Amino acid sequence: MILRLASVSLAVLALGVISTNLSAQEVSTGVGDVTVGGRLHVQYATSSVEDAVEDVSIRRARVRVDIRVNELLDARIQPDFAGGGAALQDAYVRLSLDPGFRVSLGQFKRAFSAFELASSTDLPTIERDGRIEGVGGCPGVGGLCSFSRLTEKLAFDGRDTGVRLDGGLGGGFSYMATITSGEGINTSDVNDGKSFSGRLTYGTEDFTVGGSLAVHDYLTITGDETRETEYSDAVSLDVEVGTWREGFHLLAAFARGDNWEVGPDASFTTLQGLASVYLPLQSTRLAGLEPMLRVGWSDAEGRAEDGGGVLFTPGVTLYVSGKNGLAANVDVFSPSGDGDTEWSFKLMTLFFF
Repeated sequence: MILRLASVSLAVLALGVISTNLSAQEVSTGVGDVTVGGRLHVQYATSSVEDAVEDVSIRRARVRVDIRVNELLDARIQPDFAGGGAALQDAYVRLSLDPGFRVSLGQFKRAFSAFELASSTDLPTIERDGRIEGVGGCPGVGGLCSFSRLTEKLAFDGRDTGVRLDGGLGGGFSYMATITSGEGINTSDVNDGKSFSGRLTYGTEDFTVGGSLAVHDYLTITGDETRETEYSDAVSLDVEVGTWREGFHLLAAFARGDNWEVGPDASFTTLQGLASVYLPLQSTRLAGLEPMLRVGWSDAEGRAEDGGGVLFTPGVTLYVSGKNGLAANVDVFSPSGDGDTEWSFKLMTLFFF
């Protein structure tokens, strides 16, 4: 294990040094300006679970292509080649009719929680859901019970296909609304229902507060093979203090809604806070150090005595240049029931171009 860890660390630092001379490349075409960038995240993970697999994997291998035709029209295409295949992440065309009214058509993130809307290029946590190899059983959604696990697997968060409206309202207020199929990425709709999400935020230079409401449609099939469309809803509230990689930063959120994967009467409640401090380094080879701490609590069935738990994640990121560097996290999960507390150590490259 120590030898593998050292090998991954050296490879990451070498990539970080190389990336100092790389950045997103912009070219002009007959159609408009095209900017090409991307990221490569290589992850090492091991856990305390006896039968868990110690693994090195390609977590993300994404190429982002931004096309700007003019002030009115632009587009983004972002495939991901991790996991031995290719899958579209972002793929949309956007009309910027006014600073207060932009319309996007395609695949993008739903308008819900700040933790999901934050890019993996900024988050100091290696895994949003704190996954631990070998730990499962969260009611309805599987895995361990965490903020992002619940909101993503219940389809209130994450990418989907449809229409997005967003813009600034003036006075520090902004909005985002999405109307989507409800089936997630690269998946055709299975019914005539649609999912709706709306988000309103107020922000200053270093403080933002936001609230969101989501309604998710899903298909049920009864015993006599009758297909029915049902709806579930959720709300979220969040606050952000500071900005990424500039001193102290805090992101905290609350979400509550229907756990429709368990049943019509089940609900979930989850809280999460993430604090970090970016410390610039006076070095020609290293840009900064960022220790962080995440604490979350979740209840997946509306019963505090079971069906949930506490997620605790200390970590640190060493930046070589810009966002490039090496991150280390320890995810510790303590279930609210009779299960054992388990942990996972993760190391991941942060390589951007």
